[in-house]
Amino acid sequence: MILRRLLRSAALCCAVFIATSSRADEPAPTAPPAPGAATAPSTPIGSMTPAAPSTAATATEPAATATAASSERSPRASSTKVRYSLEGVEIRGNTRTTSRVVLRYVKFRAGDVLDVDDPELTLVRYRLLGTGFFSSVQLSLRKGKERGSAILVIDVVERNTLILQGLWLGIAADEDTAGNSKPNSPFLGAQVAETNLLGSGITVGAGIGIAADQLALRARFFDPAFLGTGWSAQVTALYTDARDFFGNKDVLFEASGILSRQVPDYAVVAYRRAGASLGTGHDLGVSTQFSLDYRLEQIEAVLPKIASHVRGNTREPIEIPMLPGKSALSALRATIAYDTRDLPFLTTRGTFAQAAITAGLPPIGSSYGFAKVELSYQKWWRLPWKHVVRFDAFVGGIGGDAPFFEKFYVGDFTDLLPDRVLDLAPDRRQPPNYLSTDIVEVRYGDFAARLDLEYRVPVYTGKGSIYGVDLFGRTGIYCVASQREFTDPPSGYQGAARVPIDLTYNVGLRVDTSIGGITLAFSNLLGLLPARGGERK
Repeated sequence: MILRRLLRSAALCCAVFIATSSRADEPAPTAPPAPGAATAPSTPIGSMTPAAPSTAATATEPAATATAASSERSPRASSTKVRYSLEGVEIRGNTRTTSRVVLRYVKFRAGDVLDVDDPELTLVRYRLLGTGFFSSVQLSLRKGKERGSAILVIDVVERNTLILQGLWLGIAADEDTAGNSKPNSPFLGAQVAETNLLGSGITVGAGIGIAADQLALRARFFDPAFLGTGWSAQVTALYTDARDFFGNKDVLFEASGILSRQVPDYAVVAYRRAGASLGTGHDLGVSTQFSLDYRLEQIEAVLPKIASHVRGNTREPIEIPMLPGKSALSALRATIAYDTRDLPFLTTRGTFAQAAITAGLPPIGSSYGFAKVELSYQKWWRLPWKHVVRFDAFVGGIGGDAPFFEKFYVGDFTDLLPDRVLDLAPDRRQPPNYLSTDIVEVRYGDFAARLDLEYRVPVYTGKGSIYGVDLFGRTGIYCVASQREFTDPPSGYQGAARVPIDLTYNVGLRVDTSIGGITLAFSNLLGLLPARGGERK
């Protein structure tokens, strides 16, 4: 009898020990706290430490003890998958943004099996930061009500969402076709948007670009979840009253009407564009998005009656890729993007890749039939000493008859000329020519490529109106070419000089503020220096 009792006691002890050991790594439910009692902290996922919750949020949370979710605690833990049944997702800190907007970017739902080492948890955090709604996003776990269950806690710190999406301010240098300097003219542009209208995630914005005798206006509406579906809706309206300048040197032309009052050293095209685009998109995953846009524009252009210039060493007619009078552009654009950046502006790690194809569609009203393909790739690395390196690659090509504002503009690829401001090209100069190639013969091209490398040094990090300031330097090589550069290169260039490539560089500051990211670059000023490499042939 005594022996039997001893055996029962031993068996009971073993059962208790085994049960306790098997539950050591599982979140167990606890009784809710008394009103006003503080909650136990949730457990950070991996290396992500949650921000301290607010007093109001803490007072209403059910109590929980910390769970062992990190895979870095021991060699044994790193080789063992830690999984929980997801009881729910809890959002904290969102005073303006509705919880449904946050949950739109979270692919985990109640009932899912959650692996704490799942890389999609990190991608969810990056995606939320990429919305621009939050200055901080932290993910953690706390125990659920049932054994083996957990609640995913997302702590956010909101930031201002009325921001400058784009800001251009600079000097457009002018010169005659012999390269003689002429008076400079300022240009400016700005795009302002409320990216989280009334906490709904909807974007409403407008933009304006102004240069000498040029004006561009834009308006945009974007709903990432139209009518509560998984598809976005976008509407953009545009108006442009602009002019552009053609001719390399010794330009001769005959103009009439408004063109007779334009710059006398260039074959000038005056044109107006008015139209709109409709688009939609869908998330293919946490980091991959697809979008489709249709654009319809009416164009009215006034071209010189006749124009010629010296290209290389030979006088040739100037080819202007635009139809005179009234025409229409009807185009469809499809884009797929892959984005794993940790931050949208001062990115320190991750990848952004994008592929887009645009097609002018004569069957549905377009006066221009063409296909345009663009491929881009950016990669960021954070070095052990916290400096950041970025690699950037782009390649694009156009086949068919595209209007010149759809072509690749040389100023968009060299940092030493201003890039386009809402499609305005304010600078009439030809690009610098450090490699002494026929790049100076090109303004708009059918093919373009660029490779560059940027090095960034953080100089300030804060939490007020300025979140960070980085010093950057960038250098690279680019190419812009029309089809004629391959089939009929300009005379006077031999060998490698017939390849329209050149060097580019930039230096300045990138500043992340509560009103958006601002780049203060000095390349435009450097491009105004008289000692620019290379001369026209």
